[in-house]
Amino acid sequence: MRLALIHTVAGLVPRFRELAAELMPEVETFDIVDETLLRDATREGRVSLDTARRLFAHLAAAERHGADAILVTCSSVGGVVDAARSFAGIPLLRVDQAMAEQAVERGARIGVLATLWSTLRPTAALIERTARERERSVEVRDRLCDGAFEALREGDTARHDELVREGLRELIGWADVIVLAQASMARVVDSLSEDERRTPILSSPRLGVERIRDILSSA
Repeated sequence: MRLALIHTVAGLVPRFRELAAELMPEVETFDIVDETLLRDATREGRVSLDTARRLFAHLAAAERHGADAILVTCSSVGGVVDAARSFAGIPLLRVDQAMAEQAVERGARIGVLATLWSTLRPTAALIERTARERERSVEVRDRLCDGAFEALREGDTARHDELVREGLRELIGWADVIVLAQASMARVVDSLSEDERRTPILSSPRLGVERIRDILSSA
C-alpha cells in the first residue's frame, strides 16, 4: 500500500513521516510539498481558484504515482479537499476531519485556536458542519494567536509558543474541548500546567494519520 501526503509546510514532513512509521510501518509513503498553496491562501485571505487548481493537480499527480490513498496535511485548503473527494479514484482525507469529529463528540463548547486566519475559519466551519451532520448542538469560539505564525516563520519559537499559550489560556475554563487548527501548535500543550491540561486539547496530525491508517486497513 502507498500513501501520498500533500503538505503546504515543509517543516511538517518529518513529523508526519514519524507518525506514519509508528502507526503503519507496512505502508510506503511519499510526500508532495507546495508551500505556495499556504502562502497564497494567507496573502489572499482565502483559497483562490488558482490555488485550488494547483492542489487539484497535486492530487491527480499522487494518483498517477500509484497512491492508494491521499492525506492532505493543511487545514487551510480543507475545503478544496472536500470538493475534490467526489472526483478522486482513491480515498482522500483532510487531516483535521477526525479531530473535528472527536471534538463534536467530546463537548458542546468547542474552542478553536489558530495562528492564521486562513486556517481558523475553515477549521471552525468544519466543526460546525460536522455537528450539523451528527445532529449535535455546539457553540464554537475561535481565537487567532495574532503574530504567532510570523514569529515561527522568523525562527522565534519562544515567541510563537508564548502567544499560543496565551490563546489556550483564554479558552481554558470556557471550552469543553479545544482544537488546535495547526500541527505546529501541538508541542505547546506540554508546557501547560497539569490543571490547565485537564481541558482536552486536540491536535490533527496523530488523529489524521490514525484515520488514514484505518481507511487503508479496510480497503
